[in-house]
Amino acid sequence: MIKLKSQSDIEKMREAGKITAGALEAAREVIKPGITTHQIDSVIRKFIESHGAKPSFLGYAGFPASACISVNDEVIHGIPGTRELVDGDIVKVDVGAFYKGFHGDSARTFFCGNVSPAAIDIEKICRESFFAGFEAAKPGARLGDVSNAIQQYVESHGYSVVKEYVGHGIGEKLHESPDVPNYGKAGRGLRLSEGMTIAVEPMINAGGAAVFVLENEWTVVTVDHSLSAHYENTIVITANGAEILTKI
Repeated sequence: MIKLKSQSDIEKMREAGKITAGALEAAREVIKPGITTHQIDSVIRKFIESHGAKPSFLGYAGFPASACISVNDEVIHGIPGTRELVDGDIVKVDVGAFYKGFHGDSARTFFCGNVSPAAIDIEKICRESFFAGFEAAKPGARLGDVSNAIQQYVESHGYSVVKEYVGHGIGEKLHESPDVPNYGKAGRGLRLSEGMTIAVEPMINAGGAAVFVLENEWTVVTVDHSLSAHYENTIVITANGAEILTKI
């Protein structure tokens, strides 16, 4: 069941989204060679809690940290730990904040030190593919219009779309209906309505689309160990199109 949000709900989600975005910026500022992924996670948790919110991911389905931090060929759901970042790493940070009964959810791909042109390009295409989907997210459009716009943009630049994991509805629960794939056919799927809130999150690989889960039962990695990028925002469908809620 899809719950349309009231203006009051949306305002609370905007507040949660602002905290989420701020936590990502706090992470960006400390990413450098030598820092551990656990230290980054600690910065994120401190920021979220200092703003009166709770980390959405901490304890969710047993996840042991406040953020998912995935490096290089790790796509999503990386568990923070003792790994030290090195110059050239690309770091995907996925954060959620729960505030006043609602969640915000957002992810970015950050650079550690001096990265390769290939790393710069995959981040750029992943980010731009989100905005291709965002532009298609209008009241009366189909969910498949959003999914197809992302897929076409990614594949037209020679990258692969991860299909095992998708975006999602969001609100009082971190994951709500509907699923929001990053692939699909235009003109298909449910019709977007004013008041819908969804997390749109392209996950793309430089090589093949295939992924697998590590023995920790969380971290998703590319099968061919090619680079992967992730970009996500929580958005709301409005009468005039879509609005990003996870921004400062």
